[in-house]
Amino acid sequence: MFAAMYSTQAILPELSRDFDVSPSRAGLSVSVVVLAVAAGAWVWGPISDRVGRPRAIRAAAWLLVPPTLGVALAPTFELLLAFRILQGLCMPGLLVVGAPYVVEAFVPRVGARAMGWWASALVLGGLVGRVGVALAAGVVGWRVAIGALTVLPLCAAISMRDGLPDVPPPVRSGRVLRSLLRPALLAVTATGGALFFTFVGTFTYITFRLEEPPFSLDDTTASLVFGLWVIGAFGPAIGRLAQRTGWRRLAAGSLLLAAVGLSFTVVESIVPVVLGLACLATAMFAGYTATQLGVGDVARTDRGSASALYFSAYYSSGALGAYVPGLAWESWGWSGVTALGFSALGLAAAGLLAVRRTS
Repeated sequence: MFAAMYSTQAILPELSRDFDVSPSRAGLSVSVVVLAVAAGAWVWGPISDRVGRPRAIRAAAWLLVPPTLGVALAPTFELLLAFRILQGLCMPGLLVVGAPYVVEAFVPRVGARAMGWWASALVLGGLVGRVGVALAAGVVGWRVAIGALTVLPLCAAISMRDGLPDVPPPVRSGRVLRSLLRPALLAVTATGGALFFTFVGTFTYITFRLEEPPFSLDDTTASLVFGLWVIGAFGPAIGRLAQRTGWRRLAAGSLLLAAVGLSFTVVESIVPVVLGLACLATAMFAGYTATQLGVGDVARTDRGSASALYFSAYYSSGALGAYVPGLAWESWGWSGVTALGFSALGLAAAGLLAVRRTS
């Protein structure tokens, strides 16, 4: 699912040339998917509470196959965007439903490291979508590269026909809105959103900082910082850490580590900056694991709807993180970007602290 989500991000110049559209218009092929995921979360989450997680996951995998093939075959850019929207509407059936399913089906069996494996899979999928498609497109063309991704949800759908462990029927309260307004759930959601906002904003605009003095790096060299995302491969170890310390401590530690990493990026030396970015990436993936476990813990009922709340806020925060820090960069430079990040992290930390005191 994640491979399909980011499949056009690294080939935007090719899409721009082939369809004769501007770079910003080509970028819509990513934006519309993110928005569709945020909207579709509110459909798939409640549906999974009614029909069960395995049925929703299987259906989403099958439904993702046709629009993925449609993106590869789209004769016009407008049709490509339409198929990308359809992809985005199907993806929450795997993302939003998958997270509580991992908590219900696998965490009781193997512990919190199951959520670490889940987070690692998302990172791997993102790398396949960004790097794999870009490399394949250089050899066989972008249409074949994206079309090949159809194999992933197709094989998953076939293998999951009999391969998903059954779980008890989802617990529903009959008061969904009241369940979603629990302070603990809102605090967990805010923590995930704050980390993603800071992560996206920092990595989106750090290349602008690195291209200016005293660094003066070229585009290719500056983009190498994205290689730090492979830190997400340590997800299982992070999951084991969550099992020993508890998700609350791991979430609080992630916010603290993100703040430390962000402070390193203000130093005008490349080594502290890279170290700070590594800390921020580690905090992001650790925080994602912690908050997913947290949603499963505090939402004992209506977990599908709770997951929908989390992911809609999560991706909305990411969308803001890709834009608002840019305004701060234009007005105040890197100090403005870091100030926004510290503010988001501080608000999330205050929420976690308040909930802990009242628990």
